[in-house]
Amino acid sequence: MRALIQRVSRASVSVDQHVVGAIGNGLCVFVGVTHADDTNTAQKLADKIWNLRVFEDEQGLMNRAVGEVTGEVLVISQFTLYGDTKKGRRPSFIQAARPETAEPLIQFVCEALIELGANVSTGEFQKHMEVEIHNDGPITLTIDV
Repeated sequence: MRALIQRVSRASVSVDQHVVGAIGNGLCVFVGVTHADDTNTAQKLADKIWNLRVFEDEQGLMNRAVGEVTGEVLVISQFTLYGDTKKGRRPSFIQAARPETAEPLIQFVCEALIELGANVSTGEFQKHMEVEIHNDGPITLTIDV
């Protein structure tokens, strides 16, 4: 699994001009799934997201995880994280898992985050989504598990 994580002051996702998920201070997480991923990979990603220290402590150092600050996480499926642009000008998405594999694993990540204590909002799988992000920092990281 691959994730692009952005620390945000707020973020929302809309489908057909209706907000389907929104958070305040927290993390916006775009998640891509590849063929080799399974529930163990999904659990590792959820643990990494929950425990990633990207929020400042009293000294201004990034020593706090999302659960220590707000617990809000917006998870959005993003197969294009596995887009391969090495050849030609059109990305290849061969490494991205098919929807019937990816959707349950992204749902597993969300459920694992909830079990850890996160307030999770999501987009809608296989829908055209408009994402509004207000980066805080900006802090943006890519994670592969």
